[in-house]
Amino acid sequence: MIIGVPKEIKPQENRIGLTPDSVKTLVSEGHKVLIENNGGFEAGFDNEQYTNVGAKIVNKASDIFNDAEIIVKVKEPQKVEVDMIKENQIIYTYLHLAAAKELTEGLIKSKSINIAYETVTDDNGRLPLLAPMSAVAGRMSVQAGAHCLEKNQKGRGVLLGGAPGGEPANVLILGGGVVGENAAIIATGMRAKVHVVDKSEARLKQLVEMFGDKIIPEQSDKIDLNKLVAEADLLVGGVLIPGAEAPKLVTKDMLKLMKRGSVIVDVAIDQGGCVETSKPTTHGDPTYIVDDVVHYCVANMPGGVPRTSTFALNKATLPYLVKLANKGYQKALGEDKNFLAGLNVHKGHVTYKAVADVFGHEYVNPGDAIKN
Repeated sequence: MIIGVPKEIKPQENRIGLTPDSVKTLVSEGHKVLIENNGGFEAGFDNEQYTNVGAKIVNKASDIFNDAEIIVKVKEPQKVEVDMIKENQIIYTYLHLAAAKELTEGLIKSKSINIAYETVTDDNGRLPLLAPMSAVAGRMSVQAGAHCLEKNQKGRGVLLGGAPGGEPANVLILGGGVVGENAAIIATGMRAKVHVVDKSEARLKQLVEMFGDKIIPEQSDKIDLNKLVAEADLLVGGVLIPGAEAPKLVTKDMLKLMKRGSVIVDVAIDQGGCVETSKPTTHGDPTYIVDDVVHYCVANMPGGVPRTSTFALNKATLPYLVKLANKGYQKALGEDKNFLAGLNVHKGHVTYKAVADVFGHEYVNPGDAIKN
């Protein structure tokens, strides 16, 4: 197959869909790989590294979209890219469609085959292609939050870990999944006071086994969330409903309870955010203030550490891509129900129920869709 990797064009997105090592693997399997000129430069990969392992460098994204059977990206296609997608072309990337009506409609209209990293599952119901970027975003959330708490960033002027004679900051983590766990790793490492809220008692027990008394577990149906929000210096939103829009756990009214200069980092912003006042921001302009609370809502946080993120992402996504290219999408998805769960839009039909429901489209079972 011909596999194309365009340069990412979302603002401050510096990752790339394939590393040179991944290209080497695909070429060894007999596939042709097209890389857009300098597509990997910001992640530390130059053109020569790609040509040395058999890739062809292409000057224009339009030529990649015109020639490739599979398009491999990191972030969701931007409007100019959607307009270049061909009928029956396979798009393999993060999509986050439940929070993106215009993109969903564009992909439906293109009659392409769209596989979303974030809804591929494993036998335990986990999300193996989302997990590496969730881990990066979770760790970055506390780094970013600590910086935003500095006074010159309009924060409270609080050092996350405190100091002799100064109390550590209160960190409230909403969601005990991959984002929450990794946020807790950094927050506890910085010696903050860390509360982790999750609805699952079993998950909270796992986290206590990991962190001991370094965290305070809070089961969501047994707490006064208003009180925890009011006490927080840094709130990290890491709530996820796979493939669906994130629930709004922190309302605009709750924001008024927060301290002046406190910080919200809403990692769930890719899926619409779990804070009512959240709106997507960029690495170039990452924050804004509502009711004296600093909001950091960068929708592609791992793009700020593109080299680390690209390696981590490829480790997870490459085995699935090899199957996709070697077997074709119908066989690759048909024999693996977990991979099939990644199919969101297929030839004009929505094949992921949460996306169909949120936008009022007819839902088509993905197993039935790929037979046509």
